Amino acid sequence: MIAWLNPTGAWPGLRTIAQVVGQRQIGETCVQHTRYYLSSLPGDAHAIAHAVRSHWGIENQVHWVLDVAFREDGSRARVGHAAANLALLRKLVLDLLRADPTRKVGVKASRLKAGWDDGYLLHVLGVTLAQ
Repeated sequence: MIAWLNPTGAWPGLRTIAQVVGQRQIGETCVQHTRYYLSSLPGDAHAIAHAVRSHWGIENQVHWVLDVAFREDGSRARVGHAAANLALLRKLVLDLLRADPTRKVGVKASRLKAGWDDGYLLHVLGVTLAQ
């Protein structure tokens, strides 16, 4: 199957094709979804399941923070590359705020503080002003 899927070697190191079936229950409604993954991992179900859970855990955590702190889901940017450009800027700002060792509040409060306090904004950006 792998030789058929990857005849030209477009995916170097491809060793596994995995199918993961997930199930989610909200109230009385049960929804099932199937996802497929290409992987360089050996065909070990435990290793693949761990990788899948780790990926989605990180993805969900970042998405949640972007939505809560930056209201990303409420963005109405639709023209040209605006949505992708703003998403990139939000992730850059999130990384800068998380990298601040002096931060004592959440990302949302830090973002607001940077908007209100030019000194803190420059601190987050790593700008040092000559005195």
